[in-house]
Amino acid sequence: MREDDRIRARHIVEAADDIARFIAGRERADLDSDRMLLYAVVRAVEIVGEAASKMSEELRLSAPAIPWQAIVGMRNRVVHAYFDIDADIVWTTAREEIPVLRGAIQRLLDQSEAE
Repeated sequence: MREDDRIRARHIVEAADDIARFIAGRERADLDSDRMLLYAVVRAVEIVGEAASKMSEELRLSAPAIPWQAIVGMRNRVVHAYFDIDADIVWTTAREEIPVLRGAIQRLLDQSEAE
């Protein structure tokens, strides 16, 4: 794995860990009542998407199971349509999709360190 990809992969893992900490013990309704929580999760999702958008084509092709385009699309949505963020989608992303992505990215990092 190229060093710049490794750095960005670590950023994804760190942002995913942050999201897990932010939502631990929380419920979906908390995104409606706690603007700071919503902003924190959205910002971490932005970081994940931005890091994914900067991954090399080589890395993306080596991990076709990772939905790179969808990840970047989510980032673009929360950045450019900030006025129309769907908290249900943010919650589902944070609870279901980010943990799976974190695992996939961590496996890539582990494989690169083993090589």
